[in-house]
Amino acid sequence: MPNLTLYTYWRSSASHRVRIALGYKGLTYDPVYVNLLEGEQRKDEYKQTNPMGHLPCLVIDGVKYVESTAIIELLEELYPEPALLPKKPEDRARVRALVQIVNSGIQPLQNLVVLDRIGEDKEKRLDWLRHFITRGLTAWEALASRYAEETGQKGPFAYGATFTAADAVLIPQLYTARRFGIDLSPYPTILRMDEATKDLPFVKAAYPDAQPDAKP
Repeated sequence: MPNLTLYTYWRSSASHRVRIALGYKGLTYDPVYVNLLEGEQRKDEYKQTNPMGHLPCLVIDGVKYVESTAIIELLEELYPEPALLPKKPEDRARVRALVQIVNSGIQPLQNLVVLDRIGEDKEKRLDWLRHFITRGLTAWEALASRYAEETGQKGPFAYGATFTAADAVLIPQLYTARRFGIDLSPYPTILRMDEATKDLPFVKAAYPDAQPDAKP
């Protein structure tokens, strides 16, 4: 087995998705906790790990890898079973599109570095968060529903009958959505996926509130 170290923070959604992927593939790791609220990600020591100052960073046998979706793709190539991407190229492209709606269309807009540019007004920050999370989840629901009709693969997971990277990336986003009071009732496909995954052991183990560095 490889020697794995994960730089992580309990409420980092990008770290959360990599924790899920590692657990799904049965890979254990040593955690290094980076407190985002205390600005540890901006210190020179951590920027030598990731120059952008973002989490997570996965170290495999001493080699550092950054950016969560790149890490998930790497894990898929190094440890292909159980798979996080379907076998057919067309299906893989669809799963990757669902991943990117969250990864590029929602998650960056809720990062602390963005919120800090908006200012300290809590209502403005919350309005910003709710707008972009709702916008992204609405698009995700529409695309996933279209894929289900096109392919006949109607769940129970994000894309068909098996867990994929689309689930691994959406689950942390739902945690954040609930944290900020987003109404999820308009999203039946998303709620179906949520119900299908919530009790999976590797999902529960990766849950933010279950992490050793979680704060009350």
